[in-house]
Amino acid sequence: MYYIQHGTVPRQRHTQLRQPDGSLYAEELFGVEGFSGRSSLLYHLVPPTRTHKVEAVRRIKLEAADEDVHRHHLTKTGDVPPKGDVISGRIPLYFNSDVVFGIVRAAEAMPAGQFYRNGVADEMLYVHEGTGVCDTIFGPLRYGPGDYLVLPIGTTWRLDPDAGSEQRMLYLEAPSEIEPPKRYRNDYGQLLEHSPYSQRDLHQPADVAPKSDAGDFVIHVRSTDLITAYHYRHHPFDVIGWDGYLWPFRFNITDFQPITGRVHQPPPVHQTFQARNFVVCSFVPRKFDYHPLAIPAPYNHSNINSDEVIYYVAGNFMSRRGVEIASFTLHPAGIPHGPHPGSVEASIGKEATEELAVMVDTFHPLKLTKAALDLDDDRYPYSWLPPEDAEGHASELAERGPEAFPD
Repeated sequence: MYYIQHGTVPRQRHTQLRQPDGSLYAEELFGVEGFSGRSSLLYHLVPPTRTHKVEAVRRIKLEAADEDVHRHHLTKTGDVPPKGDVISGRIPLYFNSDVVFGIVRAAEAMPAGQFYRNGVADEMLYVHEGTGVCDTIFGPLRYGPGDYLVLPIGTTWRLDPDAGSEQRMLYLEAPSEIEPPKRYRNDYGQLLEHSPYSQRDLHQPADVAPKSDAGDFVIHVRSTDLITAYHYRHHPFDVIGWDGYLWPFRFNITDFQPITGRVHQPPPVHQTFQARNFVVCSFVPRKFDYHPLAIPAPYNHSNINSDEVIYYVAGNFMSRRGVEIASFTLHPAGIPHGPHPGSVEASIGKEATEELAVMVDTFHPLKLTKAALDLDDDRYPYSWLPPEDAEGHASELAERGPEAFPD
């Protein structure tokens, strides 16, 4: 990330900045990796340490589903009903030691006076449906469909959906920094000319006046497997100014400039963010390949040492058939996958695709939660069979619903 400054800060760091009544503003170093990683300096009306009550809220426990086979999965979340807020309504689907992700369909805003701070992970929200404001200690980020909201570890924030706006989001937590890929950046951190987006596309929080409200404000702090409530008599968004390299941002998927070529380009060209042992990619509408004999559909490939999860947002994914919007496909390591029957020939001669999807590729195996298996269509591993063979497998499971993989 790059340096920005908001509001009022002293001319030099760690020097006096006084309030109108002569008292000092309270300086806070907000940084990662001790004192060697990215950081920002925030200046508060009230020291951020003044909690007067600490109490337990709940424990967080992720349990892997018990499954005896290693196979492809189709997780259908389109009919999941709204529930809770952006924190309490989360449904984790996949996880390992590097990442946890799933869906959330917030039915309501977080309770008045309540905030959230993840003390163990960066957070990413991909907004599939809905509008509102993600308010943070750095300032507010207004969001809408297609927005990635990236919230660094330790950020205090809350989500306020617009009234009447139905919310559907992919959420992701990672105990490492979610950042633009290093190969897109030069030695100074500037995004390079050939990168698929630039600094102009990373939107910083709006500059707003500090809040000086008094009352009972509660921050739910996540640490290891605990959520603990910290109570304050002052509003946590009391920052008069800040500057630095570590701050939340918004990036819209429609600002991703796809990289294309004469022949089919592999998934790394769609990479949008990196973190430790996984990447996030954006599949956006784009022109197809321009070699006269090009095959636009992807070739069959084996995930030898990575698990690939795709969340389907909109359009018609050229290599998939029978996969609904708001579904996930999981193609795990060790077994090949590729375009569905008929999609290779059907892609030849096409000029463009209108697909929109988000992919998370992990380099360590993912575990599925019980919620993921409850939403699973176990006919999916047979969807690469010719239609006459696939029908036999589908009939064995007819009691589970209509045919999932139509011609």
